[in-house]
Amino acid sequence: MSSIFKGSPNRRPNDVEAGTSCSAHSDDEDHELYPDPFYIRSTKNAPIDRLRRWRQAALVLNASRRFRYTLDLKKEEEKRQILRKIRAHAQAIRAAYLFKQAGEQVNGAKIAQPIPCGDFSIGPEQLASVFRDHNFNALQEYGGVHGLSESLKTNLEKGIPGDDSDLLKRRNAFGSNTYPRKKGRSFWRFVWEACQDLTLMILVVAAVASLALGIKTEGIKEGWYDGGSIAFAVLLVIVVTAISDYKQSLQFQKLDEEKRNIHLEVVRGGRRVEISIYDIVVGDVVPLNIGDQVPADGILISGHSLAIDESSMTGESDIVHKDAKQPFLMSGCKVADGSGTMLVTGVGINTEWGLLMSNLSEDNGEETPLQVRLNGVATFIGFVGLSVAFSVLVVLLVRYFTGHTEDPYGRTEFIAGKTSVGHAVDGAIKIVTVAVTIVVVAVPEGLPLAVTLTLAYSMKKMMADKALVRRLSACETMGSATTICSDKTGTLTLNQMTVVEAYVGGRKIDPPDSSSGLPDTLTSLLVESIAVNANGSVFTPEGGGDVEVSGSPTEKAILNWGMKLGMVFDAVRSSSSILHVFPFNSEKKRGGVAIRLPGSEVRIHWKGAAEIVLAACTSYLDTNGETVSMGDEKVAFFEKAIETMAAGSLRCVAIAYRSYESEKVPTNEEELAEWALPENDLVFLAVVGIKDPCRPSVKESVQLCQRAGVKVRMVTGDNLKTARAIALECGILSSDADASESNLIEGKVFRSLTDSQREEVAEKLSVMGRSSPNDKLLLVQALRRRGHVVAVTGDGTNDAPALHEADIGLAMGIQGTEVAKESSDIIILDDNFASVVKVVRWGRSVYANIQKFIQFQLTVNVAALVINVVAAVSSGDVPLNAVQLLWVNLIMDTLGALALATEPPTDHLMHRTPVGRREPLITNIMWRNLLIQAVYQVTVLLILNFDGKRILRLEHESSEHATREKNTLIFNAFVLCQIFNEFNARKPDEVNIFRGLGKNYLFIGIVAITVILQAIIVEFLGKFAKTVQLSWQLWLVSIAIGFISWPLALIGKFIPVPETPVSNFFSRILNVEEPRVAKSTRSPMLHPKEMETNLSIKCVLRHFPPAFRDWQY
Repeated sequence: MSSIFKGSPNRRPNDVEAGTSCSAHSDDEDHELYPDPFYIRSTKNAPIDRLRRWRQAALVLNASRRFRYTLDLKKEEEKRQILRKIRAHAQAIRAAYLFKQAGEQVNGAKIAQPIPCGDFSIGPEQLASVFRDHNFNALQEYGGVHGLSESLKTNLEKGIPGDDSDLLKRRNAFGSNTYPRKKGRSFWRFVWEACQDLTLMILVVAAVASLALGIKTEGIKEGWYDGGSIAFAVLLVIVVTAISDYKQSLQFQKLDEEKRNIHLEVVRGGRRVEISIYDIVVGDVVPLNIGDQVPADGILISGHSLAIDESSMTGESDIVHKDAKQPFLMSGCKVADGSGTMLVTGVGINTEWGLLMSNLSEDNGEETPLQVRLNGVATFIGFVGLSVAFSVLVVLLVRYFTGHTEDPYGRTEFIAGKTSVGHAVDGAIKIVTVAVTIVVVAVPEGLPLAVTLTLAYSMKKMMADKALVRRLSACETMGSATTICSDKTGTLTLNQMTVVEAYVGGRKIDPPDSSSGLPDTLTSLLVESIAVNANGSVFTPEGGGDVEVSGSPTEKAILNWGMKLGMVFDAVRSSSSILHVFPFNSEKKRGGVAIRLPGSEVRIHWKGAAEIVLAACTSYLDTNGETVSMGDEKVAFFEKAIETMAAGSLRCVAIAYRSYESEKVPTNEEELAEWALPENDLVFLAVVGIKDPCRPSVKESVQLCQRAGVKVRMVTGDNLKTARAIALECGILSSDADASESNLIEGKVFRSLTDSQREEVAEKLSVMGRSSPNDKLLLVQALRRRGHVVAVTGDGTNDAPALHEADIGLAMGIQGTEVAKESSDIIILDDNFASVVKVVRWGRSVYANIQKFIQFQLTVNVAALVINVVAAVSSGDVPLNAVQLLWVNLIMDTLGALALATEPPTDHLMHRTPVGRREPLITNIMWRNLLIQAVYQVTVLLILNFDGKRILRLEHESSEHATREKNTLIFNAFVLCQIFNEFNARKPDEVNIFRGLGKNYLFIGIVAITVILQAIIVEFLGKFAKTVQLSWQLWLVSIAIGFISWPLALIGKFIPVPETPVSNFFSRILNVEEPRVAKSTRSPMLHPKEMETNLSIKCVLRHFPPAFRDWQY
């Protein structure tokens, strides 16, 4: 984006407001501090090789599923190649046409006559040929932009009629502004991807082998159960996984559509109307302002200092200035500077942008830092699970083939030389099946995907909260935000502006819209200045009705004030011609226009920040309409007026003008485009105070942030006194005593400080007034160097660097430009600060939900692994068979993620401090809860496994039935323990685990479905699951065993846990000396204390595998 600002014609060569734009932190530093492949500070602009590293380090059983929602590195490279090819192709065609055109000029060839198309005297082929090669001569042959407008039946002032029949004719003749999209994955594609899990493939092979042997030895009637039950369980896992993944995919497709649907203004029937980019048709007249995206191919009608960034189409970063000689505007490019209007000549697939997007419409995904960290956790747990499974496999095979394994009747299963090969192979297959199933349970493939699930759910819900997420990672990063740098206008305020005070003719007029007592000369000049120096417009319906005023809120307020003074907008505008425009600049805080009157008189009108315009004035118009020199006394009077209005939280805007010698005006078009409007010796006309009330809920939202440990800072272009008054009203400053110099600063003062001074000031800063976009960038960089996780709001094109630099860029949906939106991570659709706070809640919710799921899944992992390992080593048999373990895997993986990863955010989340980026994923509280539940489950179920027959009084039953009934009870109790523990996982650190349960229908539904299916498996699918029907007494025993987990969890929450993370105890035990780190290499995303702690951990954990380090973190 930096190229946009370098090429701006309005940027002065020695502009002190154009500071540095270096990043506060580089990925190289990040890599040196944290070589762990599973730690990436931010995936926002991470290098490809860094993303490749963690993929290579991850233990993955199903790559197509695990990496589905991450960036496809291969496709990313293909995308870049396609971009290069299309750009090269377009440039080659253009060069060929230019060569052909040169030959035709030499030979005297003429341009082909336009071929009518429907009701229009020119067709899409002729329009495309003119535009494709930017053939200016062909354009002139067709009569220039005026000739094309006549052929397209467009009025360049009033646009097209815009009725339904007219729009239909244009779409039929020239097409619509859409392009073919690649279809999303079908449901069967997700089924196919779910089938590619290595462990499931092995289980299917084992099921087929078991099926063949069973039918051979026991006949088809009884022999198909073992193999068939495993195959059915695998099929169930595949189908449920595919359904869950498919639903996520549909949510992402819907959100992607929302991101692409840009809204913009067009002129139809003489009025400006807002439409979707998809509704633009050939012949539309589109106003363009700085930061807008060119919505279709078109020809410039008129423009003022219009500069276009064509890098998205050409790959070149140079800014191209557009004028009558270079009028071609390409779809998809951005307006870097100036303003203008364009005539649309090509839409949809008939444009180069449409061709480009139709080839790149598929979203390739994006990993998030938490997703990468969870891949590290899954990798570590997977290594442990593989080790355990291999141990179980070896122990069971050794016991089996050495004759130490007995069947349910007490007979030795394998006797060397006597047992048939078929029985031996069948026994070995069952052992392999159990070992492989342990791997299925132990390797949590669904853990990283749970992030995607909770993000997809959060993104959908955030849309209802007026926040459109453009980058997945921003969702979770928002939970770590320690400060929010917010704009004032429209975010903290309502953006409903009205002029409530005015000083005209050297005195205050009351009421402010009264022109009585003002001389005609003064009123005429004031009205002229308001009308010509405006980026908005006034539409008066021909048949009467309410006047419609368009433009920015400030423009609308001043235009409305002008109309009350007697301004007739169209009449004033048509009485003069515009020579040159200096668009309002958020750095210079003013905008100007040069006009030529009928008598060749030239006037230059300025409007902008009151104190800046006042400083450029040397005289003023008094109440008699006479020009009077601006003495010190009058300057003091106006300064006092501005100060008083600013203290009353009013935005102060001054209006001034000057006459200019006609002969000094550049006559050459190029010189005129570069002409710097004179901004000295101005005549002061008026200063107005514009009221923009604070949003009703903003004070409560700011206080909620402060309680949550998130500091709100206001960064505004307004007068510092206005900013101070609004900050007090919003609660950013709690009192007058709080509004000290250390908390308030002007942009020019802040930018003049050294880097170290800026860091010190930024830490205390609450309000920055009269700031330029670059001051906002410098503030973001200073805060990040201090260790803050920074969220910043922005709406202008010049805010793009700050939005890009911040950890989370928040663009405004209503007032924000397309450039700002493209540089942002989240778009706040209603421009409301309360919506920003809701995003913080959702960000914290994402992290909290993942932790709930980790606690739940690890409890199941630990319990299942320990029970099967101990039982296998001691008795040669396992109480939980393959089918049962697959059902447990389904509960803890897909269903568990659905239940726990979709918990809505609660107010409790905003009573915590922000989540540190390197804060351990498994906190001490989670370790406590996890160990209590796992130890309880392992203890109870192992007692049942070894002494269950006696406890349940099954000694008198047949050995086979007694074993099956005992194992069924163990299986039933184990599953019910997980269901009860799912409630505990909802609130890891709260006593009341049922709070908010009534609102979470998905959780209740999943628990109900799990219980019903468990009952069906136990009572009716005994042949498949190797279970027997349980008596109601044993069902009560199972429920009682599960229920005990609730009071245990309650008691556990009163057990204090140390504040120091568990991983820190390793460093104390091993007594490892901390490394010294130079101040300059300190990670900018860690607080000093957090940095010190993590360096200690890092010393110890560097001796462990990378995945283990991340797991501890």
